[in-house]
Amino acid sequence: MDCIFCAIVEGKAPAEVVYQDEMTMAFMDVNPANAGHTLVIPRKHVPDIFAIDEETAAAMMRTAVRVARAIEAALRPDGINLIQANGRAAFQSVFHSHLHIIPRWWGDGITLPWRPKPGDPAAIQTTAARIRAHIEEP
Repeated sequence: MDCIFCAIVEGKAPAEVVYQDEMTMAFMDVNPANAGHTLVIPRKHVPDIFAIDEETAAAMMRTAVRVARAIEAALRPDGINLIQANGRAAFQSVFHSHLHIIPRWWGDGITLPWRPKPGDPAAIQTTAARIRAHIEEP
């Protein structure tokens, strides 16, 4: 497997690591959207949200909260985005699950990738029913 994030975990590729524990690692994005843009990854290779187990996902979120609080204290942004992409159509470019923590400032030029507009209530209800039918119980 040729995975840059696995190479970072193994110490075979450089990264500016800001936090790590038994299950996760957080390091600076080399193509940052803003100063402080940090990635949180599981130490084990998991390609996306469809393959991740709940324990690993929870560990990633715990690390994201810890790192987001540190970014807030260190950089004092006006806000923070958490972005997680799955599949090429959703802009995933590295196929090792990761969560972007992006500090935001008013006027930084970053925009939403969609334009919010009211949905059709009947279509929303139908789609919700389809999703509920596939929710797995814990």
